[in-house]
Amino acid sequence: MPIATVNPANGETLKTYEAMGAEELERRLQLAEATFRTYRETGFAERALLLRRAADLLEEDQQDIGRVMTTEMGKPVKQARAEAAKCAKAMRWYADHAAKLLADEEPADSDVRDSGASRVLVRYRPLGPVLAVMPWNFPLWQVVRFAAPALMAGNVGLLKHASNVPQTALYLEDLFHRAGFPEGCFQTLLIGSGAVEEILRDERVRAATLTGSEPAGRAVASVAGDMVKKTVLELGGSDPYIVMPSADVDRAAQVAVTARVQNNGQSCIAAKRFIVHADVYDAFAERFVAGMRALKVGDPLEEETEVGPLASEQGRADLEELVEDAVRSGAAVLCGGERPGQAGWWYPPTVLTGIDREMRIHREEAFGPVATLYRAGDLDEAVLIANDSSFGLSSNVWTRDGAEVDRFVRDLEAGGVYVNGMTASHPAFPFGGVKRSGYGRELSGHGIREFCNITTVWHGA
Repeated sequence: MPIATVNPANGETLKTYEAMGAEELERRLQLAEATFRTYRETGFAERALLLRRAADLLEEDQQDIGRVMTTEMGKPVKQARAEAAKCAKAMRWYADHAAKLLADEEPADSDVRDSGASRVLVRYRPLGPVLAVMPWNFPLWQVVRFAAPALMAGNVGLLKHASNVPQTALYLEDLFHRAGFPEGCFQTLLIGSGAVEEILRDERVRAATLTGSEPAGRAVASVAGDMVKKTVLELGGSDPYIVMPSADVDRAAQVAVTARVQNNGQSCIAAKRFIVHADVYDAFAERFVAGMRALKVGDPLEEETEVGPLASEQGRADLEELVEDAVRSGAAVLCGGERPGQAGWWYPPTVLTGIDREMRIHREEAFGPVATLYRAGDLDEAVLIANDSSFGLSSNVWTRDGAEVDRFVRDLEAGGVYVNGMTASHPAFPFGGVKRSGYGRELSGHGIREFCNITTVWHGA
């Protein structure tokens, strides 16, 4: 894939970039290693000051960078501005909390005495340069939720961003530079995916994090495993959205629309499989389909637009194949399902029902505004359908029954269970999945400690 900005609303190529050559990559790796040696010695107060400056600058740039993101990957501009604001919030959260999250820990006195020590500390020390391989769907947020904790921990970052968001990638490097971070603390590498392995194998790169597809995760994890390097992976998701008879069905259906089409449906944590108890299935389906039909699809730079184009022509083709396979196999289309004739990578909000286990859309992630609707006879069947997936990123359950909540929390195979609401990430809460949705956690104290050397310091009596 060329490194280029292609407007998904009309398919027009706006800017292209040359990939960095071997000499420039070597210069940047040397700079990252040299910068880490001194940056690791800075204190939390200094790092926090720099990160708060970055947050201030990002808020000042909110309008402009929002338009850049929309032009590069098609999200409605109001959502793009909200993404920038969320990034600033996360930066400030880590600036405020990192010192406490990474403070030295002292084991219980009884354990210290039992070990024969006079004192024992557990200290969190930075690892070094960390390679971040990031996707296009949340081109600021996916990076900041790695960069903010990594920089506060004393690490330095190397960003390999998706090739279709180069302007956003370069903006991020410039943002941290303008905030006053030392040169080399955060660098954008304009490279194709084929160059990732060589960088990951470089001894100066100590760890890697990837958000993206399952094949990309496998590739990075394989190389990192061979090099015995720590990785955190956040991969795909096909999140269940379960509605039980005691739920507020009107509210559940209203939130379901947003949960499915946020970011034009191109979100790993978007609800994708809507599993509804038979007693309320018809009422939910009627309201949900009506809500999906009522969405305003249009120019993503217009304020009232709710759904814009998909980010790429290939992404739309992949989504169409899943829908067409399902229809050929007997699924019914309740709304949408047909590509419009206009230029750009448009696809309408779509709802399918009559899904069975043999259909690809049951097994694969639908990355776009396509929802699948399932009827469950009881709670056991709802859990069975929800867990019948290779993914396990997050989940949503709607019920007013406390016993049902306990059962879902116990039995759903996912990294999150959101009760009477939709999945959303927050800097204070751990984020990540199980099964083929990846491993490790981002955000919260768990996220900042992922790329730390957890060091035991033992003092003899």
